[in-house]
Amino acid sequence: MADAPLPVKRMTFGEAGVAAALAILAVAALIITGRSTDAGYTFHAFLFTIASALAVLLIVNRYMSRPAELPPREIDGRPNYNMGPVKFATIASLFWGVAGFLVGLVIALQLAFPVLNFDLPWFSFGRMRPLHTSAVIFAFGGNALLATSLYVVQRTSRARLVGDLAPWFVVLGYNFFIVIAGTGYLLGITQSKEYAEPEWYADLWLTVVWVVYFLVFLGTIMKRREPHIYVANWFFIAFILTVAVLHLGNGAAVPVSIFSPKSYIIWAGVQDAMIQWWYGHNAVGFFLTAGFLGIMYYFIPKRAERPVYSYRLSVVHFWALIFLYIWAGPHHLHYTALPDWAQTLGMTFSVMLWMPSWGGMINGLMTLSGAWDKLRTDPVLRMMVVSVAFYGMSTFEGPLMSVKVVNSLSHYTDWTIGHVHSGALGWVGYISFGAIYCLVPWLWNKKGLYSLKLVNWHFWLSSLGIVLYISSMWVAGILQGLMWRAYTSLGFLEFSFVETVEAMNPFYLIRALGGLLFIAGVALMVINIWLTITTDRYEELPEARPAAAPAG
Repeated sequence: MADAPLPVKRMTFGEAGVAAALAILAVAALIITGRSTDAGYTFHAFLFTIASALAVLLIVNRYMSRPAELPPREIDGRPNYNMGPVKFATIASLFWGVAGFLVGLVIALQLAFPVLNFDLPWFSFGRMRPLHTSAVIFAFGGNALLATSLYVVQRTSRARLVGDLAPWFVVLGYNFFIVIAGTGYLLGITQSKEYAEPEWYADLWLTVVWVVYFLVFLGTIMKRREPHIYVANWFFIAFILTVAVLHLGNGAAVPVSIFSPKSYIIWAGVQDAMIQWWYGHNAVGFFLTAGFLGIMYYFIPKRAERPVYSYRLSVVHFWALIFLYIWAGPHHLHYTALPDWAQTLGMTFSVMLWMPSWGGMINGLMTLSGAWDKLRTDPVLRMMVVSVAFYGMSTFEGPLMSVKVVNSLSHYTDWTIGHVHSGALGWVGYISFGAIYCLVPWLWNKKGLYSLKLVNWHFWLSSLGIVLYISSMWVAGILQGLMWRAYTSLGFLEFSFVETVEAMNPFYLIRALGGLLFIAGVALMVINIWLTITTDRYEELPEARPAAAPAG
């Protein structure tokens, strides 16, 4: 009997197509490098040239060294999961998190000690602040969402990620966008739009990456072997799809030239402001809320070894949240040129958001029914449960601050900074840390984390840091608001603006101390994760004490 012919090795459509597209991009970027007169844009074009050429070489080298057949989707009837991109995004999240938190500490110190700006344009608060916000939201948070969503969709669908190169293109392309955006801020390349600072060429690149991300995620769900789409995946789909729509609407701009980084937004005046805060508030609503609720609905039940408290409530939570959140943006524009009806509409929908938000919080907390004793012994679960508590607190405070009479005191003050960071550090940070603590042993086939004691120290240090941070900003913000609207008996302002700035200094010092404690906790996490990956030592969870038997 003749042997079966060996399969012929051919480049896949994805390999050939991506390599060709990147080769064209490399040539175009090289031409721009030679013709651009803007130093920052020239640097970015050079980065595109190098990165595209290197990617083509990697694709060709991978093709030459791989077997004729691509990795199978199943092995012996079991899914052959693709966890390489998940591992990369997990480590990238930690890396960017440390970088973003450190920049946040620097700018907090700059507000307390302005001399730390050093009179250097690329080190000034005006450029470092957007670097911080983008690093912690899109670099740290974005990579955490990539890692968790690509992991969860595979496990809950019992299917390998669709595409061969596509998942790698998503995680590598997204992190290249982070590099372009971050270096652009330091070089002064910005659209000056909150949470949407990158210029047109970075936005275009992100659009391509995001479309591929959506296709990979949706394609994996379509290939699923489970009849049911788990609720976490619904939240991830809403996050991916809505962020795409927001990005396209808010980023619509006309470049001056292909050889210039400058562009002009197609919206103008109050319409531009409305589009910006439709984007800005829903970047919070769908990037920092819906996406991380997807993490909550998978990792808390998994860690607690309990089913979701109410699956029906999770479905109601999902549909109510996405239908209400999209209308809440105008509350950022109270007492502006925006029509009063639009301001009231934003306030009304913000207040209505209390119900679905707290429904989700209750669902997350009640998932621990019968497992509350685990909080004594499992610091990872404790961190994730506290994150849900911060989610509830932030989603109570946000609607409260949208009410016009409260907003008249809180707007433009540091109260808003405290509110944002209670959500960012407490909710987004803690649920991300908890997910990474869960993911690393699973991805690297370890029996557990290197040290639960380090997790415990991380939790208490960072918790103390968060409390110092948000409480100082709450007090500072309310003090600011009251000083700004204080009048003398003659009707003149009682305090000059400089006096209000001077009064903030002690609170800025407390905030910096809180940030330092938070970063100290993250440093312990990095050490713990590194030792978990590189050693075989692990610490088992102690047995939880059984509940006391009723007397009788």
